[in-house]
Amino acid sequence: MYASPQLTRGFWPVVLRNLLVWKKLAVPSVIGNIAEPLITLVAFGYGLGSMIGQVEGLPYIVYLASGSLAVSCALAATFEGLYSAYSRMEVQKTWESIMNAPIALDDIVFAELLWAAMKSMFTVAAILVVLFVLGISREPTMLLALPVLWLVGLTFSAIALVFNALARGYDFFTYYFTLVMTPMTFMSGVYFPLSQMPTPLQWIAQVLPLTHAVALVRPLIIGEWPTQPWLPIAVLLAYAAGGYYVALVLTRRRFFK
Repeated sequence: MYASPQLTRGFWPVVLRNLLVWKKLAVPSVIGNIAEPLITLVAFGYGLGSMIGQVEGLPYIVYLASGSLAVSCALAATFEGLYSAYSRMEVQKTWESIMNAPIALDDIVFAELLWAAMKSMFTVAAILVVLFVLGISREPTMLLALPVLWLVGLTFSAIALVFNALARGYDFFTYYFTLVMTPMTFMSGVYFPLSQMPTPLQWIAQVLPLTHAVALVRPLIIGEWPTQPWLPIAVLLAYAAGGYYVALVLTRRRFFK
């Protein structure tokens, strides 16, 4: 039950299977994922931004856009790792069907991790195009944000798969979004600097994965290089690896108890 992951090349066909199914609804899926961040960007970036002016030397819409990009990646990976993965695991019984082939549960969980991160990249790529078209940022370093966002997607899909393994229904995910994702979004420097929060909340913010995601993405969007990038990278890698292992153990227990 607690053994290290036993992976084979069998995970890749599972990723491709999910991709082929998703392609049938690719356009509405991407539009649905980018609609909310774009509405937030327009409403707060242009509306509230006209009254705020600059934040940490940046126009507020640029400050907000760079943070919203990290949030959009995290949410896209989270939705896929929760609702879609749960549907395949519990409702459609897709995972059980796949295990009738020579593909183990470890491969399936790893494939779900990769697929959720991959799907989040379609969302952030679309948002980056919008940021470029609107002239919010046209820095060449924007492209370097893609591999960082890939890591962000892996991190949040791994965490989501932990809660997926614990869920007994879709309603369970409401607690995760209400008690985890929403507070994290407001405490991670997306909408305002961390320095504006009380000191105890600043300490909590430093251990949140989204805080470190924003710390990596924002400088790249504005044409700079992150200061001390190895710390946030290490934090995200730790969450991704630890989350995947915990998710794997809990999923094994769910299937083989």
